[in-house]
Amino acid sequence: MKPTSATTAPSNWRPATAWWLSLGLTLLGLGVSIYLTWVKVTNNLAACGPIGDCESVNSSRYAEIAGIPVALLGALGYLAVLALLVAERWLPGQIENLHLGVFGIALIGTLYSAYLTYIEVAVLRAVCPYCVISAVAMTAIFIISILRLRATASAA
Repeated sequence: MKPTSATTAPSNWRPATAWWLSLGLTLLGLGVSIYLTWVKVTNNLAACGPIGDCESVNSSRYAEIAGIPVALLGALGYLAVLALLVAERWLPGQIENLHLGVFGIALIGTLYSAYLTYIEVAVLRAVCPYCVISAVAMTAIFIISILRLRATASAA
């Protein structure tokens, strides 16, 4: 059965570029998450400058779940994506499963980031630029993961 246009990747698709872009976005999100975790754990102020209100967001009740900083959970999510991306290089026979893993983690991360963005805007009325960077990075990883899954499905 020939793949339909709904299941194939765009004609200008470059799997290696997508992998490197995913890796870069993952490292960006990981760096931001680690920084925000450090800020939360050490009770320091985030370096936001005149942009946003990091302190209001990072000291809110939404910044922790059962005493665990949300930023730490984000860092763990980015570490999981990083592990799956690296595993793709070592386990090419498992590429579809690894792509599905990245997709799943990125889906959960994107949905939770959307929730937290709503909380920032509608409830706290304060925006943390670092949180926005993490949300955009996770959403981009999610979109790329869909394209990568489509490319894997069309290659099969």
